[in-house]
Amino acid sequence: MQKAGSENPGVTLRPESSSLVAAVERGRDAFARGAWRAAFTELSAADSLGPLDCDDLALLAGAAHLLGETSASAAAWERAHRAALDAGDARGAARATFWLSLGLLVRRNIAHATGWMARGVRVLDEAAADSEVLHDCVERGYLRFTEALRHAVERDAVAAERTFADAAAIGARFDDRNLVALARHAQGRALIFSGDPARGATLLDETLIALESGEVAALFVGDIYCSAVDACREMYDLTRAAEWTAALDRWCESQSDQIVYRGMCAIHRAEIVRLRGEWNDAAAELDRAREWFARQPAHFGVGLAWYEIGEIHRLRGAFDDADAAYRMSSRAGYDPQPGLSLLRLAQGKATAAKASIRRAVDEAELWPIRSRRLPALVEIALAAGDVDLARQGAGELAELARAIGAPLLGAASSFANGAVALADGDPRSALTALRAAATISQAVNVPYDVARARVLVAVACRALGDDEAAELELDAAREQFQQLGARPDVARVDALRRGSPSVAGGLTSRETEVLRHIAKGETNRAIASALRISEKTVARHVSNIFLKLNVPNRAAATAFAHERGVVPSAAFRST
Repeated sequence: MQKAGSENPGVTLRPESSSLVAAVERGRDAFARGAWRAAFTELSAADSLGPLDCDDLALLAGAAHLLGETSASAAAWERAHRAALDAGDARGAARATFWLSLGLLVRRNIAHATGWMARGVRVLDEAAADSEVLHDCVERGYLRFTEALRHAVERDAVAAERTFADAAAIGARFDDRNLVALARHAQGRALIFSGDPARGATLLDETLIALESGEVAALFVGDIYCSAVDACREMYDLTRAAEWTAALDRWCESQSDQIVYRGMCAIHRAEIVRLRGEWNDAAAELDRAREWFARQPAHFGVGLAWYEIGEIHRLRGAFDDADAAYRMSSRAGYDPQPGLSLLRLAQGKATAAKASIRRAVDEAELWPIRSRRLPALVEIALAAGDVDLARQGAGELAELARAIGAPLLGAASSFANGAVALADGDPRSALTALRAAATISQAVNVPYDVARARVLVAVACRALGDDEAAELELDAAREQFQQLGARPDVARVDALRRGSPSVAGGLTSRETEVLRHIAKGETNRAIASALRISEKTVARHVSNIFLKLNVPNRAAATAFAHERGVVPSAAFRST
């Protein structure tokens, strides 16, 4: 950060106390060395002995931020703003409003953030009447950045991208490498959200070079790293995500007492290793994340950590633990979708799951969020018997996969198309799509997705009369699920390997046929029409099914159908 006193000699206060002077000097030295705890301690001690000037208050605020002391940081920035105003330093005052508005925007407090932005612009405008320099200064670029971030928070990716570009241009004009890196990185993320991931990724990679070369101040580095990893997740780019996470990890290790980014680093590592099939390692990383976040309970990463914990529990079949984790995620302000909807489906609550995932998809306006929820929509719609909704979701997912070109997204699209084709009674088309999904997932090393694709390949092979190929696929899938600890999937494969699922429930072939229609959400009248029997006969079959399966209602019968593989979509489980 620029020292305001270097341009305005009158700003620096002349402390009378030698102990105050010594504490300030120790604090400044600690900050320069990256010893954030020491800087915070010394500058806080100095502040108790006498008022700090705006520059030293800025150092105090920065150290507090890196230590995760959000309230202390905001309070120091407010005091720095007032001190700069009192000293006639419009640029220092405006820069403090940048940090205040930035923190508020991250916490989605748009009204207060906008107020501080407006104050910063007004301070510069009023001072510009006496100084032509302030009509065009780098502080205006920082405030332009927060304006762009407000557009991003409000989901206007196009306006955000344009305004981030303006901020980057101002930073380049004044050779402010911090602003250039911050704005170009954010511009890259805006391009990704607006549907141009190739250009966006290029800007992210350019920023990474600036970070690793040491051109960017520590106050900006962690935020950029974390944001970049999020962007890679949104693009389904596991390779880039792993590279950026490793870079963030190295930087965190170099900052001995910095804690604010360590929790996020652990979460990012956890998601990557979970997708790689290392669920125990992922759980250990999430435990570490929770330890870090215990020091910053209001951090937005707390909700994401709980969501990832819920995902591991759900995949392992610990449904009560998953439910509790998703609830904690929601309390922390993170929408636990699509995991919560998939959990409800696994619990046999297909109707609730369908309502939940439809709401989640409808609310997801930006493609990175929709793309993560659409596979679950397809699965749940098939389980609920709504093939038209599933087909619609698979179609949108295919369009996104073609536009974005990310391998993982392509695999999810192929899988969804295969599942819909099976539901439509077209196993040949399904087999082509499902083998493509398995191949892509294998190439990017996502073993759970490989296994679940092979299960549906087996279903398609069986439908085509090739029972031997089906058994080979099921054997391979079961072995992989067993290694992962995916108990619900192991049970589903075992049911499919036994052959007709009606054996386990003692159902006749006609009762099994009726159960398949029940699992699709059809009424007795619709079933009667499809099977060309009377509604009275259907009602008798439904009663016998409930009795034999020892279930109280259609929802529970549907859950049985999917658990035992009575319907093809039973094997469709999203990550």
